[in-house]
Amino acid sequence: MTFSTLDLSINTPDTALEIGGQPASVPLQNTDRVASRMVGYFATCMAPCRTLPGEQLRGDVTKLTRSCLALAAEMFDKRAVPDDEQLNEVREAAAQWAREAVPLGTILRAYHEGLRIAFGLVTARAKADDIDELLVATDLMLELLEAITAAVSDAYVDEQHLVAREHQTAAQTLASALLSGRGSSALARQAGIPIAASYQVVALSIPEHPDERDARVDTQVAARRKLRRLQSELATVFDARALALLSTKGGTLLTPVDEGSVMLTVEVLGLLTEAAGVPLTATLVIGDTDQIPEAADQAHELLNLVRVGGRAPGLYQMADLAVEYQLTRGGPATRRIATILEPLDAHPELFDTMRAYLGNDMNRQLTAKQLYVHPNTVDYRLRRISQLTTIDLATSAGISQAAIALLARDLDRSVARRL
Repeated sequence: MTFSTLDLSINTPDTALEIGGQPASVPLQNTDRVASRMVGYFATCMAPCRTLPGEQLRGDVTKLTRSCLALAAEMFDKRAVPDDEQLNEVREAAAQWAREAVPLGTILRAYHEGLRIAFGLVTARAKADDIDELLVATDLMLELLEAITAAVSDAYVDEQHLVAREHQTAAQTLASALLSGRGSSALARQAGIPIAASYQVVALSIPEHPDERDARVDTQVAARRKLRRLQSELATVFDARALALLSTKGGTLLTPVDEGSVMLTVEVLGLLTEAAGVPLTATLVIGDTDQIPEAADQAHELLNLVRVGGRAPGLYQMADLAVEYQLTRGGPATRRIATILEPLDAHPELFDTMRAYLGNDMNRQLTAKQLYVHPNTVDYRLRRISQLTTIDLATSAGISQAAIALLARDLDRSVARRL
């Protein structure tokens, strides 16, 4: 038999498909009896279906099974696969089950098993001279299986995306309310997200991905992909309980602090960094729910201190930045510290030498190599720094004073730029 003969038989709608001396649709026409048999099989022989409530099997699943049997019977009579409109009920059921969190694999296995059973009923009476009709029936059933699989998968995924967007919108609304001090139990009920007694309030910095600097790649698309990967990992790691207000450059994250909750740690930040594909920097402050606005301000202030201080990406808390934070509190002592290095303003090479020397753990050779100068030049510049500022970088006290003075100066200039 050639493919052209097969195609001709499929496209002959005037003649119902016959197998075993009767229309192939006959075994499927008693939809109540066949559907009951199929649903019973689902309930007892398919492990995933045993997790479904009994009323759902007797109701929604049975009704849909009858509908699919009717479609299959009509398909054999007309020798034509159901069109998109006839699969609307299949799509609506898939969307409903997506909202009820029935696994997609469970749904597809049920359809596949149901069509296998139906095909077995249709071909049970087949005889040797039915080979041509059997080939047509097989081709029709495979096309029906493909159409149903595509319809179910598309509808299920679309509904999941809608649910995810609804949850994300609700989470963002609740996060905005908490950050503005307007969180309430009523709002939490409306959003469907419980409010914890306290939170890790996290300020997050997200640098550019290399793709965002690639002239061959759309910058905005690359940035959105980076953010989507991060958001997906956040939902996975924190079991969708984290409240986030994020852009492609960073933002604020609220993670609940209660029994059983996942906490942001160095290890967890590593997972988020791997997902985003860029080194993340996070600062966190733990506070009660009614203190979230103040905690968020503090967390973002700490994040700025990390940036100004040239710290490496990673996770920081107040204990890691106590000196820097205290320097930003102002006062006569802080202002005095910030002015200690003013005599070096006319000598930028001395600033560069001091930064390199401190950054290299007071290693003269490494500092000279980094600055492309002779070690004796480094020694000369260190002496000049001491003469101009009274900071002796040959002593531990001078080293501490220089580090604090540099930090105070950088912080003071950072504040001035923001103003």
